[in-house]
Amino acid sequence: MMYVSTRDSNNKCSSAEAIRDGIAKDGGLFVPEYIPSLTKDDFDKIGEMSYEERAAFVLSKILEDYTYEELLGYSKNAYARFFGDPCPVVCVDEGLYVLELWHGPTCAFKDMALTMLPHLLTGARKKTGEKTKSLILVATSGDTGKAALEGFRDVEGTDIIVFYPSDGVSEMQKLQMKTQLGNNVYVCAIKGNFDDAQNAVKTIFNDPNIVKQLLEKGYKLSSANSINWGRLAPQIVYYISSYMDLVNSDQITFGEKVNFCVPSGNFGDILAGYYAHKMGVPVNKLICASNKNKVLTDFFETGTYDINRDFYKTISPSMDILISSNLERLLYEITGKDDKKVVSYMKDLKTKGKYTISEEELNKIKEIFDAGYADEDMTKDAIAAEDEVDDYIMDPHTGVAMAVYDDYLDRTNDETKTIILSTASAYKFPCDVYEAITESKLSDAFEATKKLQNFTGLEIPEPLMGLKNREVRFNDIIEKTSIADAVLEYVNKGE
Repeated sequence: MMYVSTRDSNNKCSSAEAIRDGIAKDGGLFVPEYIPSLTKDDFDKIGEMSYEERAAFVLSKILEDYTYEELLGYSKNAYARFFGDPCPVVCVDEGLYVLELWHGPTCAFKDMALTMLPHLLTGARKKTGEKTKSLILVATSGDTGKAALEGFRDVEGTDIIVFYPSDGVSEMQKLQMKTQLGNNVYVCAIKGNFDDAQNAVKTIFNDPNIVKQLLEKGYKLSSANSINWGRLAPQIVYYISSYMDLVNSDQITFGEKVNFCVPSGNFGDILAGYYAHKMGVPVNKLICASNKNKVLTDFFETGTYDINRDFYKTISPSMDILISSNLERLLYEITGKDDKKVVSYMKDLKTKGKYTISEEELNKIKEIFDAGYADEDMTKDAIAAEDEVDDYIMDPHTGVAMAVYDDYLDRTNDETKTIILSTASAYKFPCDVYEAITESKLSDAFEATKKLQNFTGLEIPEPLMGLKNREVRFNDIIEKTSIADAVLEYVNKGE
């Protein structure tokens, strides 16, 4: 199976090359030429497998440069770093389940993919004969940065630089990044938001002058954001896995449709659900949950994607995004893989700050997607209600999804069993969760952590224990216009 660029279907490469490069030279995103279907026999086999085996089996269908045995080795190494089941499905109410994706080394769902990606990238480098070092550039709205840093820490042949908005992540997220260990890592805050960081990183990838300078220093660019197919592909697995977990526990019969409600900012997580559906998971609706930055919700309702709007900093900062990069992959699918139309939409987004898809294309999206948003009060109310009614503690991103799902139920009366994707531990946002539950404000994250544990009895994840006493290694804050300069300064630091 070959991979193509969303902006030029004639730009083809292998899965290993797509993972190695991260983004196409024309600025497009790599996608497989086709999505393979899983048979009933495949699903039966998956149902009997461990999560590590499920990951290897599913990925072997879409990453043909890798053998099942290689992928199984990667998967075992990756998920050995998790605490217990990598992604347990928890029943919180009749017909309502939470898929907990935060039992990894950084307590966020990004670990599900970013513990795998270093293995995939290292394998890709070997398979393609790459001799230069890989320079991983990451823009983060909170969780991707720490997960990527931890995943690529001291990986041979790889350096990683992470940029995050200085005032756009939680204190726990910020401290996790600033205390990161490793001899090949660099972390830098910017005076701007996530979109500023992401745009700068994309610009660097497509700047021939910078690319040339990096090559002269022995570096080739790659990405750990979900623009890299090697980041997105492992996320497909947990949709398939959670469905089979419900089958195995007799919560559903095979073939019965389910809903997935996903807190989404950059659109990668829910897009993985779309690909899982294309592979054969019986999905009724993929419910896209946005916070106050509801650019995706408005798009799904109107067909117009418009970033000419106010940007809000919220208690769900990993979703404080206006430019959802992975939406480009969905556009490629619903336009019938019309790369010229995708280029036109992306050009309009860059020059006008918006684009509008056709009514036919919007109807295709609405066949499988629904969308809604939750403001700050709705999110806090959802967190408080879930604690009071079901004795379940959620972080603000999961709270957004729960609030949106409650609204979806009111609108549709849809009785389809539903899985809420929980994307982070509540202890990554202790002040906001504690306030939502107790209506008491605290400004110190560590005081809030202690009080939240005392109030709820919820266990503090091991990766967050002792974070307060770790040495801060990275304090740099730069202008958003200086990101390229910071990258070049990093590669020149050894001279």
